[in-house]
Order: sequence, then structure tokens, then C-alpha cells
Amino acid sequence: MHIRKTFIALGVALAAAAAGPAVAQAQAPTPVEIFFQNPAMSGGKLSPNGRYLALKVAPKGGRAQLVVMDVEKLTAKALVSPTDVDISQVIWVNDNRLVFNVHDTETAIGDTVVGGGLYAVSRDGSDYRQLVDRDQQFLREHGDVRMLNYFTDFLATTNDQKSDDIFVEQWDWTSSLGTASMNVLKLNTATGRYTTFTRPGKIVDAVMDSTDTPRVELTYDEGKYAVHRLEADGKWTMLAQFDQFSSGGFFPVAIARDGSLFVTSNNGHDKTALYRFDPVKKALDPEPLLSLKDFDFHGSIVMGQDGPVGIRYVSDANATAWLDPKWKDVQARIDKLLPNTVNHMEVPLRGELPVVLVNAYSDVDPGTYMLFNTATNKFTVLGPVMREIDPKRMATRDFVKYKARDGLEIPAWLTLPRGAKGKKLPMVVLVHGGPWLRGGEWKWSRDSQFLASRGYAVLEPEFRGSTGYGYKHFSASFKQWGRAMQNDVADGTKWAIAQGIADPARICIAGASYGGYATMMGLVNDPDLYKCGVNWVGVADMEMMYTVNWSDISTVVKKYGFPRLLGDPEKDRAQMDANSPLKQAARIKQPVLLAYGGADRRVPIVHGTRLRSALERTNPNVEWIEYTEEGHGWSLVKNRVDFWTRVDKFLQKNMGTAP
Repeated sequence: MHIRKTFIALGVALAAAAAGPAVAQAQAPTPVEIFFQNPAMSGGKLSPNGRYLALKVAPKGGRAQLVVMDVEKLTAKALVSPTDVDISQVIWVNDNRLVFNVHDTETAIGDTVVGGGLYAVSRDGSDYRQLVDRDQQFLREHGDVRMLNYFTDFLATTNDQKSDDIFVEQWDWTSSLGTASMNVLKLNTATGRYTTFTRPGKIVDAVMDSTDTPRVELTYDEGKYAVHRLEADGKWTMLAQFDQFSSGGFFPVAIARDGSLFVTSNNGHDKTALYRFDPVKKALDPEPLLSLKDFDFHGSIVMGQDGPVGIRYVSDANATAWLDPKWKDVQARIDKLLPNTVNHMEVPLRGELPVVLVNAYSDVDPGTYMLFNTATNKFTVLGPVMREIDPKRMATRDFVKYKARDGLEIPAWLTLPRGAKGKKLPMVVLVHGGPWLRGGEWKWSRDSQFLASRGYAVLEPEFRGSTGYGYKHFSASFKQWGRAMQNDVADGTKWAIAQGIADPARICIAGASYGGYATMMGLVNDPDLYKCGVNWVGVADMEMMYTVNWSDISTVVKKYGFPRLLGDPEKDRAQMDANSPLKQAARIKQPVLLAYGGADRRVPIVHGTRLRSALERTNPNVEWIEYTEEGHGWSLVKNRVDFWTRVDKFLQKNMGTAP
């Protein structure tokens, strides 16, 4: 990594690097390039004392730099300015020292031969050290200290703010089942020396206590999780063991100073909530610390010097429940001044100045970084997250719900074009990947915003199996690929027609990964609903998820997960074949756009090539895109722009929306 170190004024470092939107031509759609650029500003973090701010800032056409700002003087310096990579994750070790890793946004996964590494540097630019190797030469040394290997990542900071130590996780991929387990190391960022700890088994997560000891660890083996606690005698005690896909058990989040755990658990209910767990009694508190009526708890604890000061969580949007009255009051004042945005507030561990960092964002605005002075109630604007995005030209995004044919309530996201009356619009049904993850939240989404800018309504169903909506919603997806999961998408489409939102003659289905699979099965199952389909990096056949050996899906997932989630390749063969786009390809008559990455290891390109061949036997309207250097999605700006330009033309051609 080639680095230059420069010192620049705030106005040059921040304002120029993240300039606001240019004046757009009247009526002209926002150019596709603007939607799919990398962020101009991101990753803002205050130092523990709150006197300094670290940001990733990318000058237009340049690499993301590590910029450190003096909050009181409002001066900034580009501390690390790579010329061949971009700064990725940035963490304050203490008030004087930072660690960071890197990522090359101009090299796709197929051409990438190095990792992110890990580096440390002091706030004045001195004592720069590489801690983790970027390539797989495990014995390279840095002076008299051997660098940690390629499979080492940042894990956590320590409680001792005078220390240069951090915790890192080092992954071991030697398991015969293709799954990784990790070791926890305490690493000194000044010397590169480290210490190791005992572990109770194949751990996949660890939580440190106030003494900077990995006190609670989560193991995973043969489809089961277990939570272990390190006792005073140095022995590990198992606190709980549970099946990966059951509604029982709990997952550790943080440790209180009294030794009790903050954990997420269903505790016999449908929705996951945040609880305290007593490790002595081995029991959850009867009542949760935080629960949400319509959502699982998913979030983190904001720690202060003396313990938790807030709880981050996601409902329809991100929010923070502040436990500290001071921060609760500051959040309320900010929200009153900025009523139309989610105002994500970063607070210092022990603030010495009356200043917090705010990222204010919404469905129409990717975000703006600001400093807020809690004494004067004044903002200092630092810059936008996305250069040239004009919120006044973006589309509104709403959280809606509809009933599936079996009565299950399905959440969804509906994006309507700016200025549209919302009636009889051409519509794209955009199906998220995973499928066992949450599809969206209330924030700016580049894919749906681009489609809306071209005049399309966009419906994004959170079909059964989507996580975050309770165990019932998740478990209703078991063995339902192409069946009830697919019906949820079709029922959402019919709901939009019944509401008068969608023109039934102009609807296309689209999605990536599982969403690509659902696109093809939508064309199979509901040919009268969809005029066309756009499938990128989509699964073509469930059986191939078991048999394609060059996929990165581990054998443990295939052994313990897929038979329950997808179906058994022997016992459920007839059902899987009936719901295979590859085996049902002759039934697909609508125009199809297929796009795959040549270096995709999650859904290898053989899914796409076999599907294309099968479709072309009976369907003359198949378009093919191959990005040979890309993996499971498009990492390069040029490919994102190319792909969505092609999607735009495909939709115009096949939905009758061409100007």
C-alpha cells in the first residue's frame, strides 16, 4: 500500500471532497452514474475524549482517505492518503492512536489477491505500523515481530483507554466441514506483540468484560450453538446450548460491570428482545430490557465509562433508546431541530467538549455528517455521504403491510416516483437476497431510488423467511422456496394492483441471489402477473446448491442447514425439481435479463450458464451479461453503472415505458 501524508485545511479536506449536488437540468432524470458512486464521506468516529473526529473522505475521483479533525479548532488533516487502495474500517484505540484496514474499490473480487490487512498510526502521523499481512505469506516479519496472518480481523477495543491494545479475531479454516472457528488475541498496536487466550471449542464470537478478558464465548458445531462463560478458576462453564434454527437459546451482546450479560432471546415469545442474563442463576430476567411489538430486537449497547448509556436498535428505521438522561435530552433537541431525518448520534466515551457527531439521513437523503454543539444547539455541517444526490429529486419510501393468501402478514417497502400520483404506475417488484435476512429499512436505497427516478413504483416484500419479524415469520419459510415464499411475492404484487398503485399490464419482477431465484420462479408460477424478469447472480436450481463443489457454502451448512431450510436432496427431490427454475425453464416465456459474475463463489456462474442454455431452447428473448471479474454482486462502479443502464433499457423495451 502506497501512502502519502498531507495536512490540509477543513474546507479543502471535507467540503471539497464531499460537495453537494450540482444544479440539475429541468425534467432531466438524474444520471445513472450519480446513484452508483461510492460514498464521499463515511465511517465517522469521535475519539474517546471527543476532541478529535476520524472520517473516511473520498475526493471526487480519488481514493478514500483517513481524515482526522480537531473538533474544537475545526481543522483537519489527511492522516493516511493511499494511492492504490481505499481506507475501509477506522477505529480509535485511545485518544492518540487509531487502527484501520483497507479495501480496493477499483479491483473486483476476481482480481483481488490480497486482504484488508490491519494498520495502526498515531494521531500526529507517527508510529505507523502494519499489524496484519494482506497476502497469504504467514511468516513475513515486521522488524523483530511477526505480522499476524491474512485471516486476522479487528474485534474490539479494550476498556483501558491508556493502552495501545486491541482485540483481534484470527480465523482457522482447517475444519473438515469447511467452517471457520476463531481465536481471540490481544494485540499491542505499537509493538505488534500479542497474547492468546483459552477457548471452549470452535468459537464464532466473543464478548469481553470490564477486565478486558474474553469472558463469554459462542461456539458452533454440528448445527448447534453453545454459550460458555470463563469462570474465576480458568475453566469454562456452558450456560446454554441450542439448535441453530430453533426459537430457544440466547446470543450474548455485551457484559455489564456486575458480570451479568446482555443477550438477545425469544424467551418463549415470537419476537426476539434484549434481556439480562444472570450467569450464576443461569436464567434470563423475567422482563426484557427492550422489546419491540412488530420487530425482533437487533442492535447493540452503547457503552460509557461506567456502563451502558444507550441501546441501538432497528424497527422500521434505526433508533437509540438512551439510558443516560443527558444523551436522551441531546437526542431530543437534535430531533426537534431535524424532524424529518433519522439522526444517528455518535457520543464520545468521556466527552471533554460539548460536541457530538450526527449523521442525519432519510429515505430521500443518504445522509449528512454534522457536529452538534450541545451548549449552543448549533450545527457545523461537514458534508454529505453521497456526492451529487439531490434529496429534492428523490422518491419517498414507505413501510406497508399486506396479507398473504394464508393470512400471514407480510411487511414490505413501497417506493413511489417523485411527483407521481401513485395510480396505475409501471412497477418493479424487487425481491431481496438471502433469503434469511432482513431486506430493508427506512433509509436511502440506491437500487429502488434509481428505478423510481425512471418512473417505476418499486415494491420490496419482506416475504416469510425474512429475518427481524419474529420466529413465526422466519420458520414459515422452511422448505418453501418456490411455494409459500413465492406466493408472498405474488400476493404483494396483487395487493399493489388492488390498491391502484400498479398497472397490471406493466409489472416486472427482479432480484439478486435468492431474489434472482424468486424472479425466475415468479415467471414460472405467475406468468400473467409479470411482463419480464431481471435476475442477477440468482440461484438456478436448489440441487446445485448441494452439488456445486466450488461454491463457498460450507459442507456444515449443506449437512445441517439446507435439509431443514431448502429440503432434503433425496427425500424432497420431487418438490425441489418442481420449484427449480432450471428444470422448469421451458415454462418461462417472458423476456429475461440474466447477469452473473465470473468469480462468484456464492452462486457460481454455472447457475447462470446452465439456466441461459435451458431458457434459450424455448425463449428467444434472453439477454445475457457476464462480468468476468465480479463475484456475488457488482463491486466496481463502472459495472454497477453498466448493469443498471442495461436494466433501464430492458425495462423500457419490455414494459412499454420507453419515452
